[in-house]
Amino acid sequence: MSPSNPHTALSVNLNKVALVRNTRHLGIPSVTRAASLCLEAGAAGITVHPRPDARHIRADDVFALAELLRAWPDREFNIEGNPFHNLMDFVRKVRPQQTTFVPDSEAQFTSDHGWSFPQDAKRLEPLIASAKSLGVRVSLFMDPITDAKTAQQVMQSVKAIGADRVELYTESYARAFGTPQQASVLASFAVTAQAALAAGLGVNAGHDLNLDNLRTFVQAVPQVAEVSIGHALIGDALEMGYGNAIRAYRECLQA
Repeated sequence: MSPSNPHTALSVNLNKVALVRNTRHLGIPSVTRAASLCLEAGAAGITVHPRPDARHIRADDVFALAELLRAWPDREFNIEGNPFHNLMDFVRKVRPQQTTFVPDSEAQFTSDHGWSFPQDAKRLEPLIASAKSLGVRVSLFMDPITDAKTAQQVMQSVKAIGADRVELYTESYARAFGTPQQASVLASFAVTAQAALAAGLGVNAGHDLNLDNLRTFVQAVPQVAEVSIGHALIGDALEMGYGNAIRAYRECLQA
């Protein structure tokens, strides 16, 4: 089944499936089986974030998923991580359609901030060039920026060092959703997305997006190419099943 939405693609992050599996030694639940069920239900891609401590996704998962996705040539494999840790080894060996550079520390519980510009620009530039030389699209994990002029400057710098997209870190939006701060926080994402698009970058988004807040986000933020959703979607899948969960999220994106 090919995804029908030509606008915002849904990539499913499978880290939490691996986290549950790793609590026992039975291989249950299967990460590759989860990926297959999500793809069959219409997910546009699969995302993994293999951390150096392998506390959820492991190296063999990355390679098994890469093999699985060869049977789905119209879908995307997105590998996230810190390019100064273990990420680039996977990029070189697997050559996914996309890699997302995230500035995590090795022991970080979960991603909680984006790259800083211009501070990180010079050290990121050669790694971006290396990934792109392999035919891999590069997205940088970035915080929203309230000021339009600053957003323009930052996004122009991101484009100048060779990145193809930015992934907007949406945790602040998720926290503000349903509160008096929602409108102003959401406006900062729209400003940042507009600056990215003006600079020639694509716009992805992810972190704590769910069935309650996703529709509002993609309606307010222009031209979001892709959302990467893991924790909430896998939680919903425990109750709804993978197929129903994927369909529910795609309905949010198509509304």
